[in-house]
Amino acid sequence: MRIAEAALERIASSRASFLELIDNDPSEVIYGVTTSMGERANHRLTREERERHARIKPFPAAVAFGDYLPDRVVRGIALARLTNFLEGHAATTPRIAQAVAQMLDGAPMPLIAAGGQGGAGEILALYPLFADLSKRFELELKERGSLVNGSPCAAALLADAAIASRRRLRLALKTFALSIEAFRAPLEHYDEALDSLWGDKDEAAALQALRQYLSGACGGRRDYQAPVSYRIVPRVLGHAHRAVAAADYAATVSLSSISDNPVYLPPDKTHPHGRCISTGGYHNAMAAPALDDLAAIWADICLLCDRHIAKLLNGQVSHMPDQLLIGRQPGESDGRGNIGYVSMAAVGYIELARAAAQRTFIPGSDSTASGQDDVATPAVLAWSKEQRAGRCLDASLAMLAVVASQALFVTDRAAPPALREFMELVRSHVAPLAEDRILGPELSQLTDAFTARVFAADEASRSAA
Repeated sequence: MRIAEAALERIASSRASFLELIDNDPSEVIYGVTTSMGERANHRLTREERERHARIKPFPAAVAFGDYLPDRVVRGIALARLTNFLEGHAATTPRIAQAVAQMLDGAPMPLIAAGGQGGAGEILALYPLFADLSKRFELELKERGSLVNGSPCAAALLADAAIASRRRLRLALKTFALSIEAFRAPLEHYDEALDSLWGDKDEAAALQALRQYLSGACGGRRDYQAPVSYRIVPRVLGHAHRAVAAADYAATVSLSSISDNPVYLPPDKTHPHGRCISTGGYHNAMAAPALDDLAAIWADICLLCDRHIAKLLNGQVSHMPDQLLIGRQPGESDGRGNIGYVSMAAVGYIELARAAAQRTFIPGSDSTASGQDDVATPAVLAWSKEQRAGRCLDASLAMLAVVASQALFVTDRAAPPALREFMELVRSHVAPLAEDRILGPELSQLTDAFTARVFAADEASRSAA
């Protein structure tokens, strides 16, 4: 990755102004530059002490371990850190900005733990991420703080979840459209008139997507209303659309936010050399609530998947042939595959999703190591839970898609044109049952395929999701 010359010049100019600020005003109080850090923030450093303080290696803070972040997220953190440098507010040197940019040139990223992230800021993740830079360079004033203070982790985690959630929502829309077709639910439940009657743009977006996927659906539909779980699909997925949009907004703001502490403000008429102010920028208050909302709606959609599975498998409700019923016991083969036990696995994933979707509160922090660190940041905790709930949703969607596929198979119907590629994906991993077989490994493979599309890097897989 290359930084434009204009950006490098801006970084260098801000750095020069920052150094002038320190040289011209010996009384200037700048956290971590003219003072010590943490509980010793009240200790003023002499000029000689400043240089030694700047060169302190950060290794003791690299104590977090377990459940390492994916490489894509670590790259996102490095990118978010770099964008924070470009306008000069970090007051770092061009060499550090270029070194961070070089980390994004394709080499493997350092291992960063998602476990044990209970710090007041993000230093437990940022210290190990940039530990190699502190080995390669003799750090100068503020360079260490510019690397490890701020909230690039929260910005990257939000962006990762926002991108994945858009694709996960598309998978949910396709899966429920397939279930609607398999059940022969009346299309009036998704009528265009509801867009304005309900008056919500997110629910309208869900309705429009469902109509798109159901275009060309077969006739012979039931002439009376479907169960509740079918009629509320656009409202539940409308809320998912709303949560995804909120995550998008939070990620967009966070990626462009200047979150350094202290942050350098360029010269103006009142401050000819600029000024540094201490901030709480390292605490991203939007991150955890946005991630929690995603986890919660994933858990709700898992429940909706289970309800659809139950209704499709109930012949008295779905009017499906006996091939979908759960009446036969193991070993009672009649030449037809039994898919009824899928509902038991679906219940398990609902509970796992609900456990992951518990609200993330702001944690307290152990202040014995630093008298200032009395509140921890919850972004990594919330992201980890959202990831678990999302994975449960992938499994729930896979199970519903397979049951809907089987329903179409036993009634000799094709999927609507807009869903045929999706149907091929489902059946490439779990073919329709003509006789009993062990389904667990196949369902696992389909779940993995869904998850792979959620996090795919290539455009073809993204559009397919």
